[in-house]
Amino acid sequence: MTTTLDLWPIGNCQVSALVDRSGRFVWGCVPRVDGDPLFSALLGGEEPTAGYWGITLEDGVSVEQEYIRNTPILVTRHTDAHGGAIEVIDFCPRFQREGRTYRPVAFARIVRPVAGSPRVRVSLRPTCGWGGGCREQVGGSNHVRLLLDTLALRLTTTAPIAMVQAERSFRVEGPLHFFLGPDESFQGDLASTVDLMLYRTTQEWQAWVRGLAVPLEWQDVVIRCAVTLKLCQHEETGAIVAALTTSVPEHAGSQRNWDYRYCWIRDAYYTVQALNRLGALDVLEGYLGYLRNIVDEATHGDAASHIQPLYGVLGEPELPERVAPDLPGYRGMGPVRVGNQAAEQIQHDAYGQIVLCSVHAFFDQRLFRLAGLEDFESLERVGDRAWAYYDQPDAGLWELRTRQSVHTYSSAMCWAACDRLANAAGKLNLPERQRMWAERADIIRQRIETAAWREDTRRMSATFGGDDLDASVLQLLDLRFLAADDPRFVDTLTAIEKGLRRGSTMLRYDTEDDFGLPETAFNFCTFWLIEALFLTGRSDEARALFEEMLSRCTAAGLLSEDIDPATGELWGNYPQTYSLVGMINCAGMLSKPWSSIR
Repeated sequence: MTTTLDLWPIGNCQVSALVDRSGRFVWGCVPRVDGDPLFSALLGGEEPTAGYWGITLEDGVSVEQEYIRNTPILVTRHTDAHGGAIEVIDFCPRFQREGRTYRPVAFARIVRPVAGSPRVRVSLRPTCGWGGGCREQVGGSNHVRLLLDTLALRLTTTAPIAMVQAERSFRVEGPLHFFLGPDESFQGDLASTVDLMLYRTTQEWQAWVRGLAVPLEWQDVVIRCAVTLKLCQHEETGAIVAALTTSVPEHAGSQRNWDYRYCWIRDAYYTVQALNRLGALDVLEGYLGYLRNIVDEATHGDAASHIQPLYGVLGEPELPERVAPDLPGYRGMGPVRVGNQAAEQIQHDAYGQIVLCSVHAFFDQRLFRLAGLEDFESLERVGDRAWAYYDQPDAGLWELRTRQSVHTYSSAMCWAACDRLANAAGKLNLPERQRMWAERADIIRQRIETAAWREDTRRMSATFGGDDLDASVLQLLDLRFLAADDPRFVDTLTAIEKGLRRGSTMLRYDTEDDFGLPETAFNFCTFWLIEALFLTGRSDEARALFEEMLSRCTAAGLLSEDIDPATGELWGNYPQTYSLVGMINCAGMLSKPWSSIR
């Protein structure tokens, strides 16, 4: 079976897994999203012999899958050639218990017979040390212990444990329960406890979704994207990872295989911006706590350093990049990378994204913790860096590894940092600080308008020194730097469409980078295009393009980072927060209002 990205995420904001169309866990890291893949088959080549957890039906002929409504709990129905059928329910427990959120490093599976006399085979083949064999498995009367390098796990089950270890088929004559979690004796009756976990986890997620302010149209799209974005938050620290995977290439044989299991300041900004529009303030509040620690460590004392574009989920600044030699990669297209060297880059847009996220807390009375003067003074240290570096070269938002320029997008984000700090100062009744930050914003604006605008080609250039087309310039609209009816924006949109649009998709840029010419389109850029089309009066085109993008989603209703403009095949890490943000934003913008049905 050819490996694809047609995968269903489950998780609990501590760990997650991706389930393929046959019902196998093929990706999942422990003890958290950036850890060692216990399930690594996604990167195990064309026919991996390990790195998965399968529950298969003997003589199976069909598999159907769906989520329990408004949850990341997956139900897979298997049917065999003799009319037998089972349901497999997969989830990671997450609910409130004794005043705390219970989200263990654990995966639960329930097998229920539905029809006939089905026979199943359980294949639990974990990997340790990035594709290697696990050091030891010790069987007990009802469990198997898995000893990893960093922790030990235990599979406790009501299934016949010897049959599971031997991977022998056996008849399912009643419900079977599996709990792969901490290496400790399971407390209580396994079946009733796991059933209760399922009930409480279902209630927890559905209650969270109930609080979302969704648009009238495309509610299923928005809800699925919102739930999945929440899965991308490491709830303990508030960090939001860019994707749940590493090293899925941007296109076949590209070597553009990156580890996205870390918190990019830029990606997290877009994520909380989208979820704020839905009223999911818990994600914002968790992330702001993470950001405050990042800012403290980067701007205080003798250890002060530049603010990095990304950090680990615990706020780790060092993410050394290496290759995992024991994993051949997605469809054998290595290398498999662990860590990301982009953490060492200079990307000046981060200053703006930190301020844009944080300023919300000065105005929103719903938050548990409103921002005050100390928070403002801390943000001013970030703003000072935006002011110092707004016209200095950086690697840019696409993280070029071999050259630097003064990027218009980065400079515009520095402008936004100063502009929004002026807003915050006004809220705090600090007129001198408000005036100072507004003056700085005006100076940066004048510099961008002079250095980035190309009168002869009628467009905003991606860099101060060239005449480059780049989809990121469309974000001048979302930042309120340019208005939709500004002739400079309209002309820039025309130029970008002509140069970068490929049918119903959009490239980031069309020039050679560190790895040659890009071959796939970047899904987030297509959603930027949809927003720009709508806001410039081309609403019918925007709606048609949005519907076409939705048709490209996986069965789970999600998207990866990239798409082949010719074949429509998805590439890049999955599920990609950028792409999910784009679907939420466009659905909210394009939807008919609720008043239309009242």
